[in-house]
Amino acid sequence: MSAAPELTPDEARARLASLIVIDVRTPGGYATGHLPGAHNVPLDHLDAALGALKSAADRDELLVVCASGVRSAQAHRRLAEHGVRARTLAGGIDDWARLGHDVHRPARARTAWAMERQVRLAAGSLVLAGLLVGRRRPAARWLSAGVAGGLVFSAVTDTCGMARVLAKLPHNRPRAVDLDATLAALGG
Repeated sequence: MSAAPELTPDEARARLASLIVIDVRTPGGYATGHLPGAHNVPLDHLDAALGALKSAADRDELLVVCASGVRSAQAHRRLAEHGVRARTLAGGIDDWARLGHDVHRPARARTAWAMERQVRLAAGSLVLAGLLVGRRRPAARWLSAGVAGGLVFSAVTDTCGMARVLAKLPHNRPRAVDLDATLAALGG
């Protein structure tokens, strides 16, 4: 492999004009702020976008980004399996913003909470509900135990089933025309 798979935020900023940036977060995460010029292709839609991404990678270098770098690393592996060359942003958009680089936040965009925040709210609410209802109905404590087990599994496997479920909610799902327009722009 000739190029390192990661670019630091400073390296990416210096080369931003020559990169095609692909943000693999949910539309809700993307709407909270993204790199200037980034295209939103959620991770769960990556397979549908492979043709357009390959076409884009043949023209310019792809930079795959997410909030922290975890999902972009997953996307990078999946793209590499299909022969699509790409790089990732080290530390994700979190590090990019922490260093004071520009973050684009569209005016009038409906902004959902970032997926990590949604997962924390849902998990915490379910645990709390299980404990509170469990005071009267002890079997309800199994809800809290189930969520705790899911969080441990999530940490060990570096996956998140709850995020996958939450991503299917209407405010987190891309509209077909948005993804279609993105794929058309990437395809050339």
